[in-house]
Amino acid sequence: MSECNSPFLNRVQEIITDANLSPRQKNLFLALTAEAELPYMPVSEAVKTVMEEGVLCDMFEGHAPFKPRYVLPDYARFLSQGSKHLELEPAKDFDDALNMLTIIYHHVPSVTNIPVYIGQLDDVLMPYIGDLSEDEIHQKLKHFWIMLDRTLPDAFMHANIGPEDNIICRTILRVDAELKQIAPNLTFMYDPAITPDDLLRQAASNICECSKPHIANYPMHAGSYGDRRFGIVSCYNSLPLAGGSNTLVRMNLRRAAAKAKDAKDFLDNVLPACSALMVELIDARSSYLHEQSNFFKGFLTTEGLIEESRFAPMFGIYGMAEAVTDLFEKQGTTVRYGYDEQARQLAHDISAKLAEIVDNSPVKYGLNGRAVLHAQGGISLDTDATPGVRIPYGTEPDPISYVQTTASQHQYYTSGISDILTIDETVKANPEAMYNLCKGALNAGYREFTANVASNDLVRVTGYMVKLSSIAKFAAEGSRTNTTWLGAEASKNTGILDRAPRVVSFESNPVYNPTYS
Repeated sequence: MSECNSPFLNRVQEIITDANLSPRQKNLFLALTAEAELPYMPVSEAVKTVMEEGVLCDMFEGHAPFKPRYVLPDYARFLSQGSKHLELEPAKDFDDALNMLTIIYHHVPSVTNIPVYIGQLDDVLMPYIGDLSEDEIHQKLKHFWIMLDRTLPDAFMHANIGPEDNIICRTILRVDAELKQIAPNLTFMYDPAITPDDLLRQAASNICECSKPHIANYPMHAGSYGDRRFGIVSCYNSLPLAGGSNTLVRMNLRRAAAKAKDAKDFLDNVLPACSALMVELIDARSSYLHEQSNFFKGFLTTEGLIEESRFAPMFGIYGMAEAVTDLFEKQGTTVRYGYDEQARQLAHDISAKLAEIVDNSPVKYGLNGRAVLHAQGGISLDTDATPGVRIPYGTEPDPISYVQTTASQHQYYTSGISDILTIDETVKANPEAMYNLCKGALNAGYREFTANVASNDLVRVTGYMVKLSSIAKFAAEGSRTNTTWLGAEASKNTGILDRAPRVVSFESNPVYNPTYS
């Protein structure tokens, strides 16, 4: 085929002739290419300027959003009532429930075109187990887990389990450790008042095997939502159940800090000014979705599986480490984020200020009229700023110091924050150390505990999973998994493979409180 005369047609031709893309992946990239040809929705010149400067980023959600970024249907309601649109009767047994979930997942949109939330599965499935034996449940869930990975091959697909102890929760942990798949991503909810220690130990042991699950501080998350109806989706994003996120806009704190004279100017003037422009961009994007796309006229809404009022924009930030370092340099002081108390305190102050700004900034379409603050995990194009409030790759201190640096900031990020601790492979011989580190981090104020084990093939990138073996052969062979290319690009551009593995032991863990167990 001869070369076309327009960049758009050249890109289309490039996609359809790519030998490493499957037909389904080509369809996805063709759709994104077409959407990017639309004119951008109206925004002020000031917003355009800060976007061009890289201070604000719309996360490539599209020039005219026609679907929310993240959708969290009420799957329990779906199973109990059935669906007129999908011509499904209510579920009667476990097989019905799994079959119905398999069907509806293909009708739940997201920014990735794959459902980012597949439910609080133990709550959803427990009413249907009947008299099934443990072995029968295991076999059915294992087949279900394989089906998810093979038919929805996207590492942003996310399941939740816990905090209560039940056969579904324990079996999913067992299956996930056996299969070691990148999908679905998994969060285990932990509540010290409800969750038995041996169940938390099983989850911590799973991390040693496959770097999953995330372990969420359930009381902290639930306390952010008065009705306790929430789910954790995609990487580690906490959002309202039966709702979701209409958009995610993020601020590069490092680029914003470059506009400030010093830390005081940044906190008092620059951060509020950039945040006001961010709210303008959020309102422009969410207004298009809610007012022009007609998304909320679909069956998910009319059958009560989602509610328009339960969607909130995510006010994301990243580059905290570099912003703190750069602000101190402006006053002639050198600090190491992750090591110096001055750096820790300034980062805490910035997070507190951001939470104050979000709480006092009405948005047009939000949860109770507000956005939700989020420590964004970075993307594969970020070359000059570290995700969220994390310590830069390759400079991480021991796990205890890491926790002490970032723990106080977790309280402010209602919509999710994740620090990825990379632990030396010796922890596999002592999973109790992982259990103790997890308990200590949650006790210290972590909203979410996440760890990679250095020798595992399955690792976290920004929050999603990828296999190192898949990255190694991606350039030559491509991948059946939609997100492998993101992991390959991130490993090349952002230094994720430079994370420093650390040894952790109970004896050196001052944040662990034995009375907490």
